[in-house]
Amino acid sequence: MRTQWDELQERAGVQFESPALLKQAFTHASYRNEHRKSTMEDNERLEFLGDAVLELLVSEHLYRTRPDLPEGELTRIRAAIVCEPALVRFARKLGFHQYVRLGKGEERSGGRERPALLADVFEAFIGALYLEQGLEVARKFVNDHVLAELHPETVQPDFKTTLQERVQQRAGRDLRYEIVEERGPAHAKEFVARVWVGDTVMGTGTGRSKKEAEQNAARSALSVLSAPPHGTVPKSP
Repeated sequence: MRTQWDELQERAGVQFESPALLKQAFTHASYRNEHRKSTMEDNERLEFLGDAVLELLVSEHLYRTRPDLPEGELTRIRAAIVCEPALVRFARKLGFHQYVRLGKGEERSGGRERPALLADVFEAFIGALYLEQGLEVARKFVNDHVLAELHPETVQPDFKTTLQERVQQRAGRDLRYEIVEERGPAHAKEFVARVWVGDTVMGTGTGRSKKEAEQNAARSALSVLSAPPHGTVPKSP
């Protein structure tokens, strides 16, 4: 007879050998507290493990696929991927909220829709999957249901933030952007942005949106700030 747990595994594209471990990943502490005579465990320890596994797999992916990025930018992108709103989105897409086992009070208070709870369940599921089937199966799940679902802007370098951090190190320097030109037809418009640091134009960039143009202007400014002073002769290695 087909159960809800069979349906869950089909959605996730995995097959657990231990139904108990799968159920534990979806067992909230409030449910366990209402069934104290049972030997069941809640998902808190699995969530702890899954958090570490997820961070490792995302870090590995970024390290291998983005050799152009420095450590600080890799850290920013990883944080955007494993943040609570992103994990909730992944959990909802798989329908995980339907399978969480909650205590009656937690259920009445809307716990099934609580973002922190859903993020924890998603990490607990990854922890259970890793514990039973190892890193390669966990990696495939993360590739299929996390990395494949990323919005393009999530994994792009945030040049504006990096530039802001650089400029803040220079006391008294203001940073501002302006759109200086819009060109092309409405369906294929291109924007030109300029970034000022104090009274100096430090970079110009173009893009299909104002945000993209500003990012490219910031990138241009960072190139200027990173360049050696004019006339400087690089030291020999």
